[in-house]
Amino acid sequence: MKKTKNFASRWGFILASVGSAVGMANVWGFPNKLGSNGGGAFLLIYLLFVFIFSYVGLPAEFAMGRRARTGTLGTYESAWATRGKGFGKAGGILGWLPLAGSLCIAIGYAVIVTYILKALVDSLVGTLMTADAAAWFGEFSSTPMSVVPYHIIVVAGTLLTLYLGAHSIEKTNKIMMPLFFLIFIVLAVRVAFLPGAAEGYKFMFTPRWEALTDPMIWIWAMGQAFFSLSVTGSGMIVYGAYLSDEEDVVGVAQHTALFDTIAAVVAALVIIPACFAYGQDVGAGPSLLFVTLPTILQDLPLGRLFAIILYVAMIFAGVSSLQNMFEAVAESLMHKFPKLSRTAVLAILCVLCLGFGIGMEPISKWGPWMDLVSIYIIPIGATLGAISWFYVMKKSELLNAVNTGSTKQRGKLWYSIGRYVYVPLALILCCVALFMQVAF
Repeated sequence: MKKTKNFASRWGFILASVGSAVGMANVWGFPNKLGSNGGGAFLLIYLLFVFIFSYVGLPAEFAMGRRARTGTLGTYESAWATRGKGFGKAGGILGWLPLAGSLCIAIGYAVIVTYILKALVDSLVGTLMTADAAAWFGEFSSTPMSVVPYHIIVVAGTLLTLYLGAHSIEKTNKIMMPLFFLIFIVLAVRVAFLPGAAEGYKFMFTPRWEALTDPMIWIWAMGQAFFSLSVTGSGMIVYGAYLSDEEDVVGVAQHTALFDTIAAVVAALVIIPACFAYGQDVGAGPSLLFVTLPTILQDLPLGRLFAIILYVAMIFAGVSSLQNMFEAVAESLMHKFPKLSRTAVLAILCVLCLGFGIGMEPISKWGPWMDLVSIYIIPIGATLGAISWFYVMKKSELLNAVNTGSTKQRGKLWYSIGRYVYVPLALILCCVALFMQVAF
């Protein structure tokens, strides 16, 4: 079958990019950080950083991918080659680090999506609605190889959606992303009628201005915005490679950021009021999805139905993010090793992901793994990308790539924001992650 190399439409591209951005960072990460770091004040800081990163960082990655027409390895080589052939080879070597980050995060992320699939199945059969949620979660999350069948379905199923390249990514996200938003809006409406929900809204939107004096709250907001948009020096590059030359990368990046932010806020409108209504901890992390929310849903009329709805939405969010991680690696490997077919590359990724991931199913193993990747590999890779675009690559080449397809030409101002705001912010996040052992 013919593999499509480009997205067929602007909205297909945006929805695929939104799918990559929307994930666990939106559903438990954002409500957790919002609730723990000043409520409305955190939201304002978060929106500021979303604007910055969607104006310079994300468009730069889209533009670099589109310019090189390939994934991470070829894009870094192409960017560095603007300084000479020798630099290009060095860039190609350095590109392996953010690419490794995509694969490593995918291995751990697949375990999380596996947990969600188990929760969905147990909601469908009714087991989750009658069990003690904490005991249910503790049993399978602490037992080695307890969710292998679900794990295989998640990994193999996601990789199958990549078989036709951009075409199948676009098609699946055109279904998954609208349904994700619809489902969470339905859940938000239901939660609004819970007694005590109003206190949750008050907590969310009332700014606690004293929080603005805490530097770590700014750091948390910055990190949440940065990694929620998937500006990691790898994943969004490959989607840019499938973007038409007629599209404005800044425009599509800002649309991506808008829908990603809406997803985060809608998720918070579900989780925070529900937690307030039932006196639950909004900062519970992964257990929020697997202990807190099931406990709440068990007490609701039609709770089983709403549990099914919730976990279907989370499957969509998880699979769409995994698509981006896997595709970044697949496209780069096919570029580096042209004799490898897409089928062969996807098979290799399946073996690697399951080979390492199955032994990592207990939370005691995938939790530290995700922390390791999030603290070291991802921040370094993201910073490497930012430096490559705004300090290594020739200014004229970068601006030409960004302005392709744009009716509004970006020049000195855009470049200066990238060089003197975006790159320093990426460096700050990297240093905080490395030296303070913070996993964003």
